[in-house]
Amino acid sequence: MQRRTDAIQGFTLVEILIVVVILGILAAIVIPQFTDTVSNAASTTTYSELQKLRRHIGVYQARHSQQLPAVTAGNGTWGQLVGPEHFLAPPVNAWVGGVNSRMIVLGNGPDTGYQTAYGWIFDPATGDVWAGGFDINDHPFPR
Repeated sequence: MQRRTDAIQGFTLVEILIVVVILGILAAIVIPQFTDTVSNAASTTTYSELQKLRRHIGVYQARHSQQLPAVTAGNGTWGQLVGPEHFLAPPVNAWVGGVNSRMIVLGNGPDTGYQTAYGWIFDPATGDVWAGGFDINDHPFPR
């Protein structure tokens, strides 16, 4: 007589718990690295937008007899820099983030610490521009 070996076999509860614990340990190791990646992406994106702004201001001056664009304080009020020749939309400061990431203030120097009240600082006398939350060397302040 032949013995039947068709019994359904599965994982035991202990084996499943071991796999769940291992996945939890791996997640605890990986998640902080994603946080750093998001932070690095925000600062890199903001630096890139700052460099584009500076180039476009220089191009505008070259095309308009060294005149500066009519930038005013406000939310994305870059004057003639927003349009088909330069930016299609106002630049965003991803480091500041939130509703104030496009906000422009008029000033004559960079920030001295991290803040979230505005995204950009523009000097109407010289045409210099700085990213909010960045220092004089264009490095982000810690959040």
